[in-house]
Amino acid sequence: MAESYNAGREKTMRLETERLILRDYIESDREDYYRLKNDSETMYYLQDIKLSSRQQADEEFEQVLEDAKKTDRTFYFLHMELKDSREQVGSVGYTVETKTPVGKIVHAGYFTYPKFWNNGYVTEAFRKVLEFAFIEDGVYRVTTGCLAENAGSEKVMIKCGLIKEAEHVDWEWHDGRMKTRLEYRLLKDEWNRVWQKEDI
Repeated sequence: MAESYNAGREKTMRLETERLILRDYIESDREDYYRLKNDSETMYYLQDIKLSSRQQADEEFEQVLEDAKKTDRTFYFLHMELKDSREQVGSVGYTVETKTPVGKIVHAGYFTYPKFWNNGYVTEAFRKVLEFAFIEDGVYRVTTGCLAENAGSEKVMIKCGLIKEAEHVDWEWHDGRMKTRLEYRLLKDEWNRVWQKEDI
């Protein structure tokens, strides 16, 4: 079961996996937030959200902190760190796009420093986030996607039970040429069928 808890007067999020802590950002994470989202290799496939200046980072970080205080928050991207060393790994989570009578529709994502790639950290973290989303946060539909060449990202989606629903050929201009984008989804019922029998 995913965990959320109250610290003082503010509701915060903290999820734990075997190797990771996923938690809301706090003021002391300001420098780590900027360093992560300013890292060219980490953000290579996410140019639209890469931070290019300290001022931009500070403004965005303030919005993140403020949103986390709201009872009806929309931003659920979490700081990802190693349990043993507390070293920053990256970020994982989702943004609420809309609400419907059957639940929230959200767009998910993740990004980590290259040194942590191919260790299963993102899959571990994303599974936990999906568990929280469907069990505790009233999410009905999760969508995400990646460029077709980003095999590592697609592998995470597949391992977490997401279903491919679109392939947009020459959809996005990236790094000097048009590239194909893949779109994946997971509905609450689909998540239940995949993970209900798993020991999560």
